[in-house]
Formats: sequence, C-alpha cells, structure tokens
Amino acid sequence: MPRQRRHRFILVTAAALERKPGARVGAPASWPTLGEVPKHLGGRSGGVVDVFEPRKSSRLMRNQSTDSKGAERAAAAACKSRGEALKTGRAAGAAVAAPAPPFPLPPAAAGYPFPPAPYGGSYQPSQGSDDDWDDDWDDSSTVADEPGALGSSYPDYEAAGGGASGRYRLSTRSELSLGSRGGGSHPAGHPHPPGGGGGAKSSATVSRNLNRFSTFVKSGGEAFVLGEASGFVKDGDKLCVVLGPRGPEWQENPYPFQCSIEDPTKQTKFKGMKSYIAYKLVPSHTGQQVHRRYKHFDWLYGRLAEKFPVISVPHLPEKQATGRFEEDFISKRRKGLAWWMDHMCSHPVLAQCDAFQHFLTCPSTDEKAWKQGKRKAEKDEMVGANFFLTISVPTGPGASLDLQEVESQVDGFKAFTKKMDESALQLNHTANEFARKQVTGFKKEYQKVGHSFKCLSQAFELDQQAFSAGLNQAIAFTAEAYDAIGDLFADQPRQDLDPVMDLLALYQGHLANFPDIIHVQKGALTKVKESKRHVEEGKMELQKAEGIQERCNIISFATLAEINHFHKIRVRDFKSQMQHFLQQQILFFQKVTQKLEEALHKYDSV
Repeated sequence: MPRQRRHRFILVTAAALERKPGARVGAPASWPTLGEVPKHLGGRSGGVVDVFEPRKSSRLMRNQSTDSKGAERAAAAACKSRGEALKTGRAAGAAVAAPAPPFPLPPAAAGYPFPPAPYGGSYQPSQGSDDDWDDDWDDSSTVADEPGALGSSYPDYEAAGGGASGRYRLSTRSELSLGSRGGGSHPAGHPHPPGGGGGAKSSATVSRNLNRFSTFVKSGGEAFVLGEASGFVKDGDKLCVVLGPRGPEWQENPYPFQCSIEDPTKQTKFKGMKSYIAYKLVPSHTGQQVHRRYKHFDWLYGRLAEKFPVISVPHLPEKQATGRFEEDFISKRRKGLAWWMDHMCSHPVLAQCDAFQHFLTCPSTDEKAWKQGKRKAEKDEMVGANFFLTISVPTGPGASLDLQEVESQVDGFKAFTKKMDESALQLNHTANEFARKQVTGFKKEYQKVGHSFKCLSQAFELDQQAFSAGLNQAIAFTAEAYDAIGDLFADQPRQDLDPVMDLLALYQGHLANFPDIIHVQKGALTKVKESKRHVEEGKMELQKAEGIQERCNIISFATLAEINHFHKIRVRDFKSQMQHFLQQQILFFQKVTQKLEEALHKYDSV
C-alpha cells in the first residue's frame, strides 16, 4: 500500500472572513460547516482537518524546487498565526479580524465551484496529479452524495440540446432539493418560512436501505425513487402503460409477430475441433431464417434480465453438461426454447426490445454486424435507475393510483404466486411420477398380461382338434393386443404429459422472477410512507414528498401492468395446454379401445 502524505487545513470562523460561522475559507455557502466534517476524516474542535493523499515518489520529491517548499512553510506559518488569533478571539467572546491571507482569496460569490489553491496561485481542476486537491475526499466527506446535492441537479423534463427532436433530458432530481442545502438560494415560489422553518423541513431525507445487495437497490429502484436518476430518453425507448379494462396494461405491440424454432443441427468449427447445436429461427415479420446457438439465447436472456427489473423475462431451458448431442435432449431443449420464444414474442415490451430484434434479424453469416449490435446492447444506458425514466404512465383525472389499493393487489398476487408455485411443483412431481410409471411400470404390466395370454394360446395348440384352432388364434391375437397397448402407454407421455411439464417449468421460472419484482414495488412504497411521515412531522416539504410518490406510482403502474400481462398469458397458455392434454388422452384411449375391439371381433368366428 503506498505511503500517504498528510496536509492540514485550518477552518476559521466567518467573523474573520465576514461569512457564516464555521464556513471553510473561500468556500461557497452551501459547503459543510465544521460540525459536519466527520471525525474519521479529521474533524475536531480545534478546527483542523487532516487530508491524506498518496505519497509522491522519491524522484518527484527530489525534483521539487526549494522555492515551492519555502512557499509551503510560509503558508503554514501564516495559517498557524491565524489559528492562534482564532483561539484568542473565542476566549474573548468577540470576533477577531483575520490577518491578511498569504494567498489571494477567490471572490465569495455563491456557487463558486472549487476550493482555493492551498499554496497560492489560481486553482486548476485536477488532472490526476498528486499536488492537486483530493476531490474524492471532498465529495465523500459531505452530504454531496445525497439526493439533490449541489452540482448534480437538473430541471425535470428538460429539453436536451435546444430541442433535439425525439430525445429528451429526463431527471428525477428536483430544484427544491438543490436550494435546501446549506443556506443556498431557493427556487422561486418555494422560499423557506420565516424563522428558519424551511431549514428544519429540508433537513430530513428518506433513508437508504442498509442492505445494499437487495433487489430494490441493485435494480436502481431506490435511486430512482429518491430522485437520483437522469438521462436522455429517445422516443423509441419509451415504454407506455395504458389503462385497460383490467387496470394498467402494457401498450400492445402494433406489429405483433411469431418466431418458429426448427431443425436443430449439429455443426462444427475450428476444423471439427468444436461441435455445437444450431437452431433455425424464422421470424414471421421478416421471413428470413437465422441460426442461433444456445449461448446466443443465454446472452440475450442476461441482457434482458438486467435491463428490465420489473418485467418477468422467461427462463431458458436448463443447461446440461453431458449428453448435449443426444436426440432426446436436443428435442426436449427445442420444445423448451419454442415455449420461451412464444412468451418473448407475446410480451409487448420484450418483443420490441432492440437487443431481441437484433437477435432475430442479424444475419448468421455477418459476424461484424452481430458484434456491433452486441456491443450496442451491452452499452445501453437505459438500465438500472435510468430504466424507470423510460416508463410513460397515464396522466390526468382518474389516472392516479391509490397506494393502499395497489398494496392490496400486490399482496394478493404474492399469495397467488406462492400457491401457484406450490401447486405447480406438486403437479410436476405427480406428472413426472405418472410418466415414469407409464414408460416402465404400465408397459411392463401390460406386456406381462400379453405374455400370459400367449402362454395360454401355446398350451391350447397342443390340442390338435380342428374346432379349437380359431380359439387359439383369437387368444394369441389378444396377447399381441396387450403387448401393443403396453407400447402405447410407454409412448404416450411424450404426447400429453411432457408438454404439460414443459409449460410448468416455464411458469416456475416466471414465479421465481416475481418475488424480486414485488420487492422493488414494496421498497418504493416504503419510501413513500417514510416521506409522508416526515411531512407530518414537519421535517420535509410537501413537494419533495409528492415527487417521491409520483416516482413510486411509475413503479406501481409497471408492476400492475406486468401482473396483468402474466394473468392474460397464463389463461391463454393453460387453456391451450389443458385442451391439448385431454385431446391426447382421448386419442390414446381410443387407440387402446381400438386394439381391444379388434381382439374382441376375433372371437366372433370361433
């Protein structure tokens, strides 16, 4: 670990500089006072703040001029004398005029962006030199990292670049929070009440979660709700939520399409040293086929899951380390990918995502175009907290949400998903066990019955009487019918139970996604409740609390829209799958009945 240098700076009273008590030399009024400097960074009653910076190399130190060192000693001596005068003034109970500074002070205009150069001369922004002011220390030792801190605010919905069409500068940071720090100027129309009441209201902020690894924090939901998100939103990035007959819904895709997955083929590269399975994709809106490997699906899933924290991105079929080229595994994976693709194309938001469209349309042979689109998707700025800026929700009378009603709906859906998950696990276990019995147990039992009938027929053949020949043939045919029925039982799960289990696996992935989605909405609702409590206690201004509630409404609209989409697709899928299951069951038993009827008719001629 490199050695560090230690500098000392003196915090003097404002009486010496005609500024507010405790202000830093040459600092704007909104900078922290002496009492705000954390002790672990050197703040103490003597007014001395220790600042550490990496120690310079011996070569750099040898190259320092003696004039520079003399200037440092002169500045330190002047600061020491000033500190002694400061102490004397405190003891006398009166302000002490400060001696002339050893270096020219910058003008005390509000909003001066930088502290003065410690050793004289004009201040230059840091270029990475060890001699410059440690900006990181200054940022981390104040409240500048809190929402609405100085120098990090933008007006809400500010047009970018003088009205560039189709691109907007959106920010959740309010001007009110800018003026509420350290006695700075206040926005027009929002002055603090007389008697310093405004300072008391702006002193309270909605706390951050202690668990910085929670989904609410990692997804960017907390930063968005607290007003820390800002970015440029293009028209093509906007995600619209509309009010439908069942409540908030995602705006439908104006150009719906489907995509088939067919013909999995084994391919090689590196002159046959590496093998893989490629799947042929044919989107209906282009008609152009492309080939994708499983790793391409996996990359796309990762990008979408990161970008859309309040959307349930369907899970891919599980990976398998061995047996990847077996026919049964390839067929099962293709069916799972087909279900996955159907849910992707059916989602109004996911289907129109640029990364998904690149995945569907980029030619398989154009490696350069694929890499360019891949890098573009990976550099997408509308992720995390900025993603929520892209959500457009209904406005106007009757469009606002009752947060208590939203909380009740979300709690009801949470209970629903828990019960559905338990039922899906039970059904999957039962179906899997029943399929295993059909493939092994039922087939074996029916074939045992058929073998027994065959043994009986062979015994009757020992009788050489002509009139018993017909009976022997009928019994032998019955034995063959039971053998065939056993084979039908073994093949049937592929027709009815396996599709049901594939659908259950897909929905178990969805059900695993929703706890995180609900957690984001619950976290936003908690911040709203906390802000309301601060308003009731007079610690926060109403406008700031309303901004938090407005951003919570955006998350609530998106959550309810995703819940409604889930129910809509769930009804469609399970209706279709149950119809298919029963139809296949009927066909199966019709085949069994047909075999038994054929065996029955053999006895008519006996």
